[in-house]
Amino acid sequence: MELKKKFRVILYREAQDFLTGLDEKTRDKIYQTFDRASLLLDPEAFKKLADTDIWEFRTLFNKRKYRVLAFWDKTKPVNTLVIATHGFVKKTQKTPQKEINKAITIREIYFKNKLNEK
Repeated sequence: MELKKKFRVILYREAQDFLTGLDEKTRDKIYQTFDRASLLLDPEAFKKLADTDIWEFRTLFNKRKYRVLAFWDKTKPVNTLVIATHGFVKKTQKTPQKEINKAITIREIYFKNKLNEK
């Protein structure tokens, strides 16, 4: 049985910059997380942050926790997209509010620009 992707991941500029700055093995591992999450909706790989519209891709590699924050775009006529806003190495138990706020700001800008394109 072949699994079908439930969403497509689009990298915002900051997410691209973060991934470009990583070594190839780490970057590949994060891309594997994107694929796994889009096929299985695996909560270990892709989890909603409480009280927000922000989600996080979660990758553990070489004892480091990599996070790429994202949000859903389910507007028509596009297929379901997940926009990856930016990434960081998680150093504490809790996702820093500064990182969540950055993702929220990028989300607001994204939808404002999308609305202006119509």
